[in-house]
Amino acid sequence: MILACQNIEKSFGGMNLIHDASFHIEEREKAALVGINGAGKSTMLRIIMQEIPADRGEIILSRGKSIGYLAQHQELDSALTIYDSLLQVKQHILDMELHMREIEKQMKHASGEELERLMETYSRLTHEFEMENGYAYKSELVGVLKGLGFPESDFEKEISTLSGGQKTRVALGRLLLSKPDIILLDEPTNHLDMDSISWLETYLLNYPGSVLIVSHDRYFLDRIVTKVIDIDNGKVSTFTGNYSAYSEKKAQLRRDAYQAYLNQQQEIRHQEEVIAKLKQFNREKSIKRAESREKMLDKIEVLEKPAEVNASMRIYLKPRVESGTDVLTVEHLTKSFPSLPLFSDLNFSIKRGERVAIIGNNGTGKTTILKILNELVPADAGVFHLGSKVHIGYYDQEHHVLHMEKTIFEEISDDFPKLTNTEIRNLLAAFLFTGDDVFKKISSLSGGERGRVSLAKLMLSEANFLILDEPTNHLDILSKEILEEALRNYTGTVLYVSHDRYFINRTATRILELTNQSMVNYIGNYDYYMEKREELTRIYAPKEAEEQAEEAVSATKLDWKQQKEEQARQRKRENELKKTEEAIERLESRDKEIDCEMEKPEIAVNVAECVRLANEKAEIAEKLEELYEKREELA
Repeated sequence: MILACQNIEKSFGGMNLIHDASFHIEEREKAALVGINGAGKSTMLRIIMQEIPADRGEIILSRGKSIGYLAQHQELDSALTIYDSLLQVKQHILDMELHMREIEKQMKHASGEELERLMETYSRLTHEFEMENGYAYKSELVGVLKGLGFPESDFEKEISTLSGGQKTRVALGRLLLSKPDIILLDEPTNHLDMDSISWLETYLLNYPGSVLIVSHDRYFLDRIVTKVIDIDNGKVSTFTGNYSAYSEKKAQLRRDAYQAYLNQQQEIRHQEEVIAKLKQFNREKSIKRAESREKMLDKIEVLEKPAEVNASMRIYLKPRVESGTDVLTVEHLTKSFPSLPLFSDLNFSIKRGERVAIIGNNGTGKTTILKILNELVPADAGVFHLGSKVHIGYYDQEHHVLHMEKTIFEEISDDFPKLTNTEIRNLLAAFLFTGDDVFKKISSLSGGERGRVSLAKLMLSEANFLILDEPTNHLDILSKEILEEALRNYTGTVLYVSHDRYFINRTATRILELTNQSMVNYIGNYDYYMEKREELTRIYAPKEAEEQAEEAVSATKLDWKQQKEEQARQRKRENELKKTEEAIERLESRDKEIDCEMEKPEIAVNVAECVRLANEKAEIAEKLEELYEKREELA
């Protein structure tokens, strides 16, 4: 066991947020902390980190173990570059390397006991350096930056110039490179594209320490965690398995608890009826029997009524009229912005009843396609056609369809004037807006609340073609599941953009991936896409060769001669890389041989031989450093 939380209590404003919470994390264990928005997940992490005190209970971290924490929001503000900020984490390796170089210089002029002392220190430092991955720390650093979605052109950007999302990625990179024994991550995937999330999954799966994750990304949790810690109405329960296993067990427990509650209530009512009849007889024997049953009832521990899932948000999506078979046809669609080509010559169609997900990395133009279809931005070239009787309902992740100056009530009543006040209030209650909440201004709402208002308007639209831009953003897991179910039961057509892989896997019948300025079609869900991705991308969207001039990116494919030249350069680079790796392997092998030789008693007393070996080792270290840099350039 590396971390234990025992009997944790926490209240805010007289409301008990966390009640008698106990759980533990084992060595190398990957666990998730889940619950609805406001359940206390982030609060629990902050209590563990001692950023805020618990009202009661104890946090126990195993002796000598280190802990690292990534909060949702980062306050990084530094004049350092992205690269230098991460390099800071490896300062102890830099210091060690500098110390080794100094000792090498001293060894050239030392002799006798002084030389032995220096060699001892040097041998110890070399071992530590190797254990800390000192010979490959630059490659590790670059790998983390690229894995988190930073191209090399961003490495020299100052932290102070970055967006909030970029700062969070830098903070995550620093945390991963520091390699604490246990990592606490609060929504680590929020600012990552799909490729970066996949990279992070692999990294965490292979991470030698323990990980505790708060995340709404259920696909991410499914791949990583083997334990789920659930916070529900202040109570903490632990489940073995990934998120899907937890979800099934939780649903079953909820059903069992509700049935037990109903059974007990039925039994209580039955006993009360029997007691009432016995008292009606007004005989001594009957009264005694009634009193006996009353005592028995008093001893019963009455079960609390479980919170019903049905009490949460309710979404019913139903088209007013059925559209024609052909819903959407897109031909030769092209769009670019200054210095940023998005896509060119896109062609695709959507049939009635399909649920199509558009996916791709950030900046590929997914949201732009939806905006073109809603005539919010013009295409550079190409056309699209809507089929007969097609009525669009649009959900915008930036919620431009909402009027900031209006109240929630006005937003609904103005757009749907036929609804009565009672109907509007009932509708908003289904989306968790009750009482005076309905008179809140749109401008004062959180992202999740605005999302719920947009979903309410979408439901009322009775459209038969839904176009959704990141519909699960700001929704908690339970609300996501409710939306999933609504879309699965929807008889109309859906086209959406999403980064939520679990949501895509549950709802999509087809996937369109924007990659390399082209579109690749996958007839299936996200699991099918992952299975076929590499093969189909290679066939339908081959990556264009990079131009030599960095200042411009060509949108045209290389002609035959250029392709041949590029292939020749690629072969030459691969050969150089192979030779470099072979040279590294030889030198590393020789370095280990020297270490073995220097440990031999007959060598240890031979000063001249020791000096020779030490000098050879220093030369190897210099050559290896050059070769490591060369490998980075060629890789």
